[in-house]
This record gives sequence, C-alpha cells and structure tokens, in this order.
Amino acid sequence: MHRPTLPSRRRTLLVTAVVAVTVVPLPAGPVAAAPTADRQQQYAAAASEYGVPTDVLLGVSYLESRWDSNAGTPSTSGGYGPMHLTDARHVTALPGRGHHDTGTEDPRGDDSRTALAPREASEPAPPSAALQTVDAAAALTGVAPESLRTDPNANIRGGAALLASYQRELGAPVGTGTDPAAWYGAVARYAGADSADAAAAFADEVFTTIGAGESRVTDDGQRVTLPARTVRPQRTWLDRLGLRKLARPDGLECPRTISCEWIPAPYEAFGAGDYGNHDLSDRPKRQKIEYIVIHDTEASWATTLKLVQDPTYVSWHYSLRSVDGHIAQHVKTKDVAWHAGNWYVNAKSIGLEHEGFAAQGTWYTEAMYRTSAKLVRHLALRLGIPLDRQHIIGHDNVPGTTAATVRGMHWDPGPYWDWTHYFDLLHAPRLDTGTSATGLVRIDPDYATNRPAFIGCVTPGVPCPSRGSSSVVLRSAPSADAPLVNDIALRPDGTPNTMEVSDHGARASAGQTYALAGRQGDWTAIWYLGQRAWFHNPASAPTATWTVGMVVTPKPGRATIPVYGRAYPEQAAYPAGVPYQAISPLQYTLAAGQRYAVGAVLPGEYYRASTFDGSSPGDWTVIRGDNRYVQVQFGHRIMYVNLADVQVLPSPVGAPR
Repeated sequence: MHRPTLPSRRRTLLVTAVVAVTVVPLPAGPVAAAPTADRQQQYAAAASEYGVPTDVLLGVSYLESRWDSNAGTPSTSGGYGPMHLTDARHVTALPGRGHHDTGTEDPRGDDSRTALAPREASEPAPPSAALQTVDAAAALTGVAPESLRTDPNANIRGGAALLASYQRELGAPVGTGTDPAAWYGAVARYAGADSADAAAAFADEVFTTIGAGESRVTDDGQRVTLPARTVRPQRTWLDRLGLRKLARPDGLECPRTISCEWIPAPYEAFGAGDYGNHDLSDRPKRQKIEYIVIHDTEASWATTLKLVQDPTYVSWHYSLRSVDGHIAQHVKTKDVAWHAGNWYVNAKSIGLEHEGFAAQGTWYTEAMYRTSAKLVRHLALRLGIPLDRQHIIGHDNVPGTTAATVRGMHWDPGPYWDWTHYFDLLHAPRLDTGTSATGLVRIDPDYATNRPAFIGCVTPGVPCPSRGSSSVVLRSAPSADAPLVNDIALRPDGTPNTMEVSDHGARASAGQTYALAGRQGDWTAIWYLGQRAWFHNPASAPTATWTVGMVVTPKPGRATIPVYGRAYPEQAAYPAGVPYQAISPLQYTLAAGQRYAVGAVLPGEYYRASTFDGSSPGDWTVIRGDNRYVQVQFGHRIMYVNLADVQVLPSPVGAPR
C-alpha cells in the first residue's frame, strides 16, 4: 500500500470493529489460578476454571495466534498473547520510518503519466472500544490488563473467561463437558467481526482446526497439542448474534468459504484529463496474469478502506482485515490496479493488501494468513499462476523499473511475514529432491528460531524485539564477523548494507531459490546481485534445502550482460503514435561464470493505458515484439534478462559443490 506521509506523532495503530463486548458476570472464583507446569496444562486449567471445552479454547487460540505469545507484543489489530486480547490504548505510536513513508516509488510505475505525488490524509476517528477485550477479560478474571497483555497464562484465562461470558449471554450451555458443537455462537462472537459472514468464517475455521487437530512448539518453546476430534458445529447459534449479512454480488471473485464483500475502488475522470485510481483491461484474455503480490497496509482497516475509495489515490485488488481475516475486493482481477510500483508487474499481477505493519514489532494473525491463503490458492488455480515464490511474491520482491527508481521501491510485507507457513497453507508443491550437486538452494529457515538482529523497528538504531523471521542475512565472506554484502543500487559507494529492518539489500527470504556459488564449512554461498553472498547453513540446523531447476548464465563470449526491471518489447514493435518505453538496464550486471535461478520465460509486453476513455493511440492494447525475457532471482527482488543474452541450462551443469 502507498500511504501518504504523516507526522509521526499522528501515526497510531487503529483497531476497527462494531461488535460490542458485553461482560456477563461469571460465578465467583479465584482471582489467580495456581501456576501450572506448561502451556498445555495452562489451557486445560483455564478451560476447567471457566467451563469451556478444552478443544474449543485451543481451537480459538490457534486461529488467533497459533498458540504463540509473541513476547507480549501486539498483533496488527492490537491483540496480545495466545488468545489475542485486544487493547488499542497500549499500541505505541508508529515511527516515521515505515516502508510506505520512505518509499518514493510511483505506485503506477509507468512514465506514460505524471507520477502520483505524496499527500496528506486525515486520520480516521479514534477506534471504537468494542474490541477493547482486555478490559472485559480483566473485569471477568480480576487480573490487571498489564498481566493479561504480557503473561501467557493470564491471557489464556482471560480468553476462556470471555468465551464463557459470550456463551452465557447467548443462553447456551457452559461447562467443560458440554458439546463443543454448541459453542459455535461464542466462537463466532470471539472473532470481533462486524458481519455474520466474517464471524461464521472464523468459527468454521476454528472447528475445521479442531477436526484436523494440530501440534506444534510455540515461539517460547512450549509444546501444545490439539487432538483431532470430529465436531458438527451447531451453526444456528450464530443467528442470536444479530450481525448484518453481507451481500455477495455476482462477479465477486472470492471462494464461497471465506467472508468477502465488494467495496469498489472508483474509476473516475477528474481535473485536466486525469483519472483514477486504476486502469481497465480484460485479463487474462488480453494479457496473462503472472503474479500475485503480497503487501501490508501500514494502516488500520478504516484508513485502508478510506484510501482505496479515493479516486485521486491508488488501488489494489483486495484488502484483508487482521482481526478476523475478512476480505474486501476493490478492483476486478481483469483490471489493472496501481499497487506495485512497476507497471510491467502491475499489468500482470493481482495485489493483496494485508492490514498490518512490517516493522513495528506487530504480528499477523492466523485468521488473516488462512483467508489470504485460501484466496490466493483460489485465484492461482483459476488463472494458472504457479504456487511458488517466483510468482507469489512480496511487494519487496518487485524490481525497480529503471536505475533511477530502484532505491525508492518499497519493502513490505517485511522480514516478519511467515512465508514458509503461508506456503504450507497454500498447499504449494515442494521439490526437495536436490543435493549439493544439483546447484540450487531454496531458502528455508526455521521461522521460530531464526531471529536476525534487526534494528530500527520502532526507534532508529535500537534493536528490534527478538522474534522469528523468514529472512536470512547475507555476508561478503563465510564468517559471522564479515560485513554484509553490498547492494550497489542502495549504496553506490560500495559500503555494506545494514541490519536496519527496512534494508533488504543483504537478505534472502524463505522460498526464494538461488544458484549455488560455493560452500565452506557451515556456510553456503549463492549468486546475489552480481556477487557471492554467504549465509550460515549448518547441517545441524539448516537454513536452506537443496533443489533442482534451470539457471541462466551469459552466452559464451559475453563478459557481462544487462539486467532489467521490466520485460518490454523492442522499439520496432510499437505502433505509430505510441511512445516507446525504453528498455533501460538497472545498475546490476550478470557476469560470466555466475548463475541465477530461472523463474519463467516471458514475452516482451507493454500494456498501453494512459487515458480514461482509451482514446489515446494504442490505448487498452498489449504491445508485443520479438524480445523474450527470463525472469531470474537476481537479489532479494526478481529481475529480468534478455533471453538472447543467456544460456538456459539445467542447474547441475558446472555447479560448485
């Protein structure tokens, strides 16, 4: 998302909801439960204390947090702890260093029109107290809000108390021996959703989790297990919540199993021939969609919806709400939204904005991960988009269009987006048949234990909270003391990149595939931005897996070849009256002896869309020429090389061991 610059004192994480929290008194009980030995026992004790079936309590907690405590830091919707008790008052002000604030890219990414300028936007009204569930939990348990936010045991007790309160308010039976099926209404209420559709989707996912069972080690080292249990939830309890039901108009492009509504982004003409906030097309008939781009909003749900409905602003296809995973569609997938900062990628992609913040120590809810994965899988299967990291990419993987724009490109959803878990939810195929001799490595760190020492999440130069990450750090030599590698576009003077959380020029991310460049002890080297880049990859705790595929290398006799940020046709392909879009190389070069993993072979294309009514010469047409390009994983971002410049080879050929 492309948020206008705001003074840092005015940036606050806002939580939006309309479901009021009513506190129903529970039978008197102890203020604090006796300490228990482990997290599993804490769930069982809280369930017993408040009369909630243990599997219901575990199922709700899993969908909120996957049972993680997240070190007492808030989620992207202000929720704390394993039970995601919300407290908007204690979410700190966001610093003026967010990726949408510092990025200077034009979100349209096309020089056929004047770039969109940053502008001020008013903040929405303060958040409703409706999702101030930590206060309700405090009243029910007698535990102070601070403990409910930071103590996992207290947090679990607070969540159990809320569930029991909701159950009693509905007039439904309470007790650990009650049928979990009768808790459907209370579970739906716990979502904090403002519609029956969103509440039901949350509850359905909880009961699906109960049916499948789960077991994992939490971020603080606690083994928690939810045994599989067949439950047929009694969905009629949902009606007693009195929530509005969403209209699902014909053409809404979401699977029926998730909560989704149509909130259109305006396509309007204004000013002196200007228009916004997207372009019409007829994809995939007119042009194949190659990518789905994952963003975070750097804004609250209310702000996100306000901005996407502004005709003078920018657009994206879908927004996803943190608290319950609800989705709003804004632009038809056949049309081109302005979201990625690269017109070639925009013209061939679908953009998803997730309510959240890339660097503020906040975390993305499981509910949002799950609905996002369901939507992406639905779109990918319908449109023939491969479920891999060459096609399901972050905004931080989108290349600059020219050398001048590389530095200003954005870096969301950031190093704390859990790509491995996301691809597990996508049920994406994995190719793990490689060895060190096959020449390709796929980055694959353990998210929970991989904790790079990033800085600047909240305050410049100050260490970020220790937390799991999808990113591995790349060094210039096989040593933890070696400087980070240099990204010449970000630091033309050749100085190393840094551990600033927004400085992605020396890191690789889970699922990305690179060509092997060497091995030394516990260190592995990959080809990255024209150099060898080393990461720690010990056999006892690997951060990558071997795989196979295709690579490119310069054709014999070529010392170096150019690298591009867009795959445009040659000048001769443009019809009369249509300005030529220059094939402009980036700062990087691919040198002889280096190899880069192939993502796809693509035709050179340019979608011409520069006027509101399609009246400009060549408008609403795709210009194609003889040029063909190979998409490669050249750095943290994908890039393109001309097929005529390279050899495409199986990865084992000449691979180092």
